[in-house]
Amino acid sequence: MRLNILLIGVSLVSLGAPAYAQTAPSGRQDVPSPGAKTAAPTTTLQDALAQAYATNPDLQSERANQRANDENVPIARSQGLPGLNATGNANDSLYNTASNPLTPSRQAQLGLNLSQPIYNGGRIRNSVRAAEVRVNAGRANLRGTEADIFTQTVTAYLNVIRDESIVRLNQENVHVLEVNLQATRDRFQVGDLTRTDVAQSEARLALAQSQLRSAEAQLIGSRETYIRVVGTPPGVLAPPPPLPNLPQDVQTAEQVALANNPFLEAAQLARDATRYDTRVAKSGRLPQVSLGVGGNYSNYLGSIGSVGGATPLTSNVPNATTTATLGVQVTLPLFQAGRPAAQVRQAQAREGAAIEQVTLTERGVIAQARSAYASYQAALRVIESSRTAVQANQLSLEGVRAENSVGTRTILDILNAEQELLNSQVQYVTAERDAYVAGFSLLAAMGRAQAKDLSFDSRLLYDPSVNYTRVRNRINDWRDDKTPQPVGTTTRTTPAQGAEVIGVPLDPTLRRPVDSDRPNP
Repeated sequence: MRLNILLIGVSLVSLGAPAYAQTAPSGRQDVPSPGAKTAAPTTTLQDALAQAYATNPDLQSERANQRANDENVPIARSQGLPGLNATGNANDSLYNTASNPLTPSRQAQLGLNLSQPIYNGGRIRNSVRAAEVRVNAGRANLRGTEADIFTQTVTAYLNVIRDESIVRLNQENVHVLEVNLQATRDRFQVGDLTRTDVAQSEARLALAQSQLRSAEAQLIGSRETYIRVVGTPPGVLAPPPPLPNLPQDVQTAEQVALANNPFLEAAQLARDATRYDTRVAKSGRLPQVSLGVGGNYSNYLGSIGSVGGATPLTSNVPNATTTATLGVQVTLPLFQAGRPAAQVRQAQAREGAAIEQVTLTERGVIAQARSAYASYQAALRVIESSRTAVQANQLSLEGVRAENSVGTRTILDILNAEQELLNSQVQYVTAERDAYVAGFSLLAAMGRAQAKDLSFDSRLLYDPSVNYTRVRNRINDWRDDKTPQPVGTTTRTTPAQGAEVIGVPLDPTLRRPVDSDRPNP
């Protein structure tokens, strides 16, 4: 049976409509009284996913890293664009033994130089291509990070629902055993039961209370994990919606994962970028040609006078000069002590590592898709088996109680039947959680658990191409961005979580006391 049929919500055959936990201050709670009202959900899975998408610091950090990755393209492009430099200096000679009337004692200079690379063996072109490919790889990694955050959110959401159900089941079990113990003591007082029966009931109640405390601690941990991932307390959680587009067989899951998994795409793009890196390294052995245009203005600040004995017919030495130059520079490497070859070998080795990383990632994607599909299918079977076990244990408990009423069953038999029913109920709740989480993990492995797949408002979607388009062609040296501010929300102000849950009607099968079918003598 498909998960979208079974997992409309986490519910129990033995319970009525489930109520989901409400965040409350930490502390020990009382067992809810029978007939307690349920609470309307305040948080849906879609709400939790949207909250994590907008405020999770891990995801915000990856977005910032991608914006930094975008800047590698204009950095690489800048190496092939014209460079303009201005220089200036001024000096005054305090003492010079070789001075003469033609030697200036003061000088000020201003220079302006423009350089334009013409040819550099393809280094700039390949650097730009490598940077562009890495931008695309970063976007794929960002999509993979989104899927990971969503998987963590779904897991935390379902863990809270599961643990709340387990706490309620254990609360119910404690309540039943308290009633049983009181009935056992009453029957012991009138001589219908022995002290052994009372001791067995006391021991089973103590064990149930310890199990309840453990379940409460696990629930608190799950709620705190939810806060860490989502950023806010869980509130009253609604049942999760059906999962769409799950594959019918493992072959389909594997093929879709190999075609769409974002981490595999990122590894393939990273491999392609290293090929350009190798070409960049090879350019170090090729000629480089650049064009230079320069201008220079010098002024001796009147420190050169007329030549001694000069007449008005004799020209004075000028105190200011202006020059302009135009030139082409060609550099042909002849010997560099093996550095270029070492750089090429290094780039080739990194290219080889990137190729192997693709294979490693591919293996991981295949294993993830297959194992998630297997876990999903196994959890569905466990759900069916657990449902059958719950129904059978309910009938068994009724039968044991009836047999106890005619003296063919002992108190211990009833206690064991109640424990078996509790165990099967817990297994059923856990299987529902496992099936949903495995199904979502399968979608993540297939590349179908990204923001664009989750029906978010398009205005809330983060588009990494916007920043890339904004910065790619910038050439202004002074156009910075604003000082970064935190986007992920802090959880300092969230209250410490407790283990209280909204009460639900107890299972009628368990509410009856031990001796309900047998009057006390």
